[in-house]
Amino acid sequence: MAQAVVIGGGPAGLMAAEELANAGHDVVLAEAKPSIARKFLMAGKSGLNLTKDETFETLLESYGEAADWLRPVIAEFDASDVQRWARRLGQELFTGSTGRVFPTSMKASPLLRAWLARLAEAGVQVQTRWRWVGWDGTALIFDTPDSQQCIKADATVLALGGASWSRLGSDGAWAPLLQAKGVSLTPFAPANSAISVDWSPHMQPHFGAALKSVRWMAGDLESRGEAALSANGLEGGGLYSLTPALREVLPLFVDLVPDLDSDTLKSRFSSKKSKMTLSQWLKKSLHLSPQKVALFYEMVKRSGVSQSQEVSAIKRLPIVHAGLRPMDEAISTAGGVPRAALDDGLMLTAIPGVYCAGEMLDWEAPTGGYLLTACLATGRWAGRAAACWLDRAS
Repeated sequence: MAQAVVIGGGPAGLMAAEELANAGHDVVLAEAKPSIARKFLMAGKSGLNLTKDETFETLLESYGEAADWLRPVIAEFDASDVQRWARRLGQELFTGSTGRVFPTSMKASPLLRAWLARLAEAGVQVQTRWRWVGWDGTALIFDTPDSQQCIKADATVLALGGASWSRLGSDGAWAPLLQAKGVSLTPFAPANSAISVDWSPHMQPHFGAALKSVRWMAGDLESRGEAALSANGLEGGGLYSLTPALREVLPLFVDLVPDLDSDTLKSRFSSKKSKMTLSQWLKKSLHLSPQKVALFYEMVKRSGVSQSQEVSAIKRLPIVHAGLRPMDEAISTAGGVPRAALDDGLMLTAIPGVYCAGEMLDWEAPTGGYLLTACLATGRWAGRAAACWLDRAS
């Protein structure tokens, strides 16, 4: 018997477990993988971006269509709250030039160790290699290394992740279990995704290089940020925020000289010496990097840009690609449990006493600290609501 069970050992689940324990309830935290917070640790390998140091309204804009229903949730745990929370776990922080907030160590592991120690002190029982496989009546059923375990919980928080990076635990396998209970779900779709490009051989020397100082455009969305050339296509923060438009198969363009307006660009070209080739002018006058020049010629040829339009294409170069990379490669996913399936406390209306948090909810946001902020905020919100449920039942 347990008063509360939290399923999923990522940031949302850990936050929910802590809120329940702090409210005085017995908590079991079940994680399917051999260790806790694998995706969190993987994200921290390139520098753990905790949040974005922005005003609340600016921060909220990054959640797009989900901003309205996430407003009260994130208002209770916004960027400033995330920073205070991390400092209380002994982490020194710094804010980069773009407003992104990182631990000084740049790693996730010191924060996670301190957090798990605090959870242990609060009495949270952590069970790894416990894979949730559904219900038997009202009891939760887990496959474990020893035997199948059955727990009847008075409140349950599901923090099972989305459907990307399955090797780290977010495989979306929970979806049929909720659908069988009458929960209508929004289909999963990639978010913060790279795109596939079938490059010609001359691009190979540039794989691994970053395209910097560019502006990407798709539909009504645009982004100033870099992207890297890879054997599979293009990937990076500059592109990730355009995923909603790219899912709609809207054309993608890149401005290779975003700090130069079109009139100035044309004026520079008109003053080009007659003997100077376009390639020389791109390098010597515009100072384009080798990878920018290579991308320019690759896409001019692929998209059929005429010679008379080549200069204009520098500001709006069509990117011919084969669509988004497979969903399991995406940093996160859209889709999952929609707002309509939940009450104001993130409880499933079809399954009283069962709450949802984190990336399994139907919201998306770009990289840059927004994903982790919302995971922490929804985990905290669901944990507090579950604690109130238990208090009312006692």
